[in-house]
Amino acid sequence: MDKEVTLMKGNEAIAHAAIRCGCDGYFGYPITPQSEVLETLAAEKPWETTGMVVLQAESEVASINMVYGGAGTGKKVMTSSSSPGVSLMQEGISYMAGAELPCLVVNVSRGGPGLGTIQPSQADYFQTVKGGGHGDYRLITLAPASVQEMADFVDLAFELAFRYRNPAMILSDGAIGQMMEKVVLPPFKPRRTEEEIMKECPWATTGRKGMRKPNIITSLELRSEEMEKINIRIQSKYREIEAKEVRFEEYMTGDADYLIVAFGSAARISKKVISIAREQGLKVGLLRPITLWPFPSKRIAELASKVKGILSLEINAGQMVEDIRMAVEGKTPVEWYGRLGGIIPEPEEVVAQLKKLFI
Repeated sequence: MDKEVTLMKGNEAIAHAAIRCGCDGYFGYPITPQSEVLETLAAEKPWETTGMVVLQAESEVASINMVYGGAGTGKKVMTSSSSPGVSLMQEGISYMAGAELPCLVVNVSRGGPGLGTIQPSQADYFQTVKGGGHGDYRLITLAPASVQEMADFVDLAFELAFRYRNPAMILSDGAIGQMMEKVVLPPFKPRRTEEEIMKECPWATTGRKGMRKPNIITSLELRSEEMEKINIRIQSKYREIEAKEVRFEEYMTGDADYLIVAFGSAARISKKVISIAREQGLKVGLLRPITLWPFPSKRIAELASKVKGILSLEINAGQMVEDIRMAVEGKTPVEWYGRLGGIIPEPEEVVAQLKKLFI
């Protein structure tokens, strides 16, 4: 059977993929440039077909706490927002990480700080990859570079979130959220029955009658010794994720003298940069982190010993470059280049920077 190819925005692909992957509930609040996620769900009316709940909450704070409640019952639940909105969700995300609850948060990021601009940015890297909220926690973070990956990563994010009982985030940006591309949507998955949820999520609280000892979902522990045990267990889980779930793409790294590390929209630009640079005799390759956490530190370190310099290309003031420098440990020079205020770098200016910084 031929696959159905559709033309749609990245935000629309998120919504359609959520319906198709068996999502039980979406709770969100409009904010540019991600409002099409909620708008598409409202237009598709999945509550009439799959039974998926779609609710526009009164705020981002309400949204994430509704997600918290749904996740506590073992449901596949999600929200989406953009940078300032995700800032408001940080307390709830930290609570969910502490309670070890799976969920999906989609961040179609925009420029800041503050209200900033509605134009695309990658300045939420720190907010996402470093935890964002309070406490020692991490978010499994996927960074799509196409509309197709916006669709594909929804099911993957849920899979990883439930496998490790931890919130997962799709960190996109306004360019990918708003651009239109061809996409093959995933096949429909049936929503799980209550019996399947109880079997797969024995930790969930179901509120069923007759349960002698219902599970209690909380991130609160007032005894210091017990809180330390919880933290040690969670950190052990994070080490497992780092060992098993690193994902990245390499492009023309085999003979590269110089390496670009970039994610999302910056990675799309990088492929054109490489084409221009190679026409000018510069052997440049790309490593694209697909998981921003866990970060592909090991592979970057391996490539660092083979190249003359690494450029971190980011649409921000230089955030991922810190993780690259830690991975490289001084093996080769690491520099940053990017644009701010919602401006996306032109490939030609990146090539000029490569020459300026390394040649």
